[in-house]
Amino acid sequence: MVAAALPAGSAQAATPAAASSYHMIAQYPIGGNDTGYDYLRVDALARRVFVAHANRVEVLNVDTGEKVGEIAGMHGVHGIELIPELGKGYTSNGLDRTVTVFDRDTLKVRKVIRYTGVKPDAIQYDPETRRLFVVNGGATGDVTVIDPVSDVIVDTLDLGGSKLEQIGFDGRGRAFVNDEGQSVVHVFDTHRLKALANWPLAPCEEPTGMAVDRLHHRVFAACGNEKLAVLDADSGRVVATPPIGKEPDGAVFDPKTERIFTSNKEGTLSVLKEVAPDRYEPLQTLTTRPGARTLAMDENTGRIFMPTARSGAAAAGGGSAPMLPQTFTLLVAGP
Repeated sequence: MVAAALPAGSAQAATPAAASSYHMIAQYPIGGNDTGYDYLRVDALARRVFVAHANRVEVLNVDTGEKVGEIAGMHGVHGIELIPELGKGYTSNGLDRTVTVFDRDTLKVRKVIRYTGVKPDAIQYDPETRRLFVVNGGATGDVTVIDPVSDVIVDTLDLGGSKLEQIGFDGRGRAFVNDEGQSVVHVFDTHRLKALANWPLAPCEEPTGMAVDRLHHRVFAACGNEKLAVLDADSGRVVATPPIGKEPDGAVFDPKTERIFTSNKEGTLSVLKEVAPDRYEPLQTLTTRPGARTLAMDENTGRIFMPTARSGAAAAGGGSAPMLPQTFTLLVAGP
């Protein structure tokens, strides 16, 4: 598989200083007849990127786009997490309420953990507590807690959520979970596994993507009404609401450059600068492709990866346009 170069003029600059900061570097064709996709994860050490693709995970060389393997047999993969020190990886599978455990090196399935809450979605490891947290985005509105050493469920934390999305940790014993349905951030204690607070995001609505700046104690929630909610991680106060693109579903913070990125389904990547803990400047809006709504960052290179597929004609009578087979692609952007 060869990475295809993208045409010039893919970037739209918000400011002259940021005009050439980020640009589209390549696209990695994946193809296949399955068109569903969701989250992805970069293994910066092993130089691999894991991409959720319907009922399997596509594994590519992060630098070349060459397919190096796949993990199959799941039902509706949503999230992916890697724990290098344990040599394991995990997927959350929304259609059958399971978590698949796989070998990080060989990609062979080790175990299937049953059963989580309804529609397991985001999945993330907290190094501080050495626990794996699975956010269930369906009717249960809860978080499943897994011991990644034994790979058993040790607890379920009821947050009273209505449509839970992504999760982040402050490294000091607290976790934050976006609730798209209630437009709040749920806060819980990662040691005692107790709910602590629900922080309203007004004027932001329908939060999805999340990132955390641990140094400056800031939580970032990408919201559906084209705003990024920036919260004080200690008090829950909304300190800024800079503009972002339409229909975001992913957010990442780069502590090296103090930049925040949101991937937006409309076909843009919003790039913002953390000028100060309470001040955020939009730097650039990068044209990607429609449908590129989730993202992951390679911490070694600063490159951003976004999966997408092309859409066909809209269905008669309304509804979403179907995604076309053989068009699934991983986009690559970078400085």
